[in-house]
Amino acid sequence: MESGGQTKPVTWLELSVACDSEAVEPVSELLARYGYNGGVAIEPPIIPGEDGPEYQYDPARPVTVRTYLALDDSAEETRARIEQGLWLLGMIRPVGPLQIRQIEEEDWANAWKQYYTIQRIGSRIVIVPSWLDYQPLPNDLLVRLDPGMAFGTGLHPTTQLCLIELEQRITPGMRVLDLGCGSGILSIAAARLGATQVLALDTDPIAVEATRANAALNGVADRIIVAEGSLGRGASFGHWLRPDAGSDAESPVFLPVLLPGDTPPPFDLIVANIIARVLVAVAPDFATALRPGGLLISSGIIADREPDVVAAYAAAGLEAVSRRLEGDWVALVHRKP
Repeated sequence: MESGGQTKPVTWLELSVACDSEAVEPVSELLARYGYNGGVAIEPPIIPGEDGPEYQYDPARPVTVRTYLALDDSAEETRARIEQGLWLLGMIRPVGPLQIRQIEEEDWANAWKQYYTIQRIGSRIVIVPSWLDYQPLPNDLLVRLDPGMAFGTGLHPTTQLCLIELEQRITPGMRVLDLGCGSGILSIAAARLGATQVLALDTDPIAVEATRANAALNGVADRIIVAEGSLGRGASFGHWLRPDAGSDAESPVFLPVLLPGDTPPPFDLIVANIIARVLVAVAPDFATALRPGGLLISSGIIADREPDVVAAYAAAGLEAVSRRLEGDWVALVHRKP
């Protein structure tokens, strides 16, 4: 404490790692284990468009994964553990050295904002960071976003793949479940596209608060119910970026309590942008939560893990509808018969 009872400002460390796309998942898990509140920002390489906010993903360049640590007595030990973990991961996939930048507290809240910009996804959706101005075109559907430390900025290919599928498949009046809502980007897009009710779930309380704030920012808070929770075995995993997510623990189908009576399943559409092993584990719960004819959009799937997800969905009785690929990332659409 400083004199006069004032709290001493905190100094932060920004930790960043460049890695290939197949290493993003384990590197994110490692940084989430040690980073502030488990927050991880994933910055894929992009090629700016010549006009407006269009961007393309550049699979030839590495992805950057970032997190933040408070500079305290344990920071050096934490840094050493992270570097040890990165060294082990680097034996399997290309992983660059840990880069560290010191940030004072007054700058920390805005440090991550420099990595985000306006971007058009699909034919109508435009993601606009809340601190930037944008004059929309007549048919634009804006999603204003203040991601903070929650996952889901629109920069990652899996988020873009989900947005493209939502744009094509949402019809007015749908009831939607967004599992692993992160910043709320997919929930907000679903509501803006015509869904009358969206249930946004995440096991990370930071994501829950970010989704609530962003839903209010976009004027759709009355159509998005946000809660901390999951489906089925997902309820026992904790945050989906944890390294033990997808364990063999059993739990019943779970939806948060204290919600209006019309929020339980079935849903017309479920969107889940989480990691492959969690998708595999909750595949039967997706089938339970969908109405007959309902659609499941899932991503967060690295191409090498796609067969596992496809097999789990088939075993759960879900029928394949379509597949979309961006670099090494896959999005799948399935239907419940």
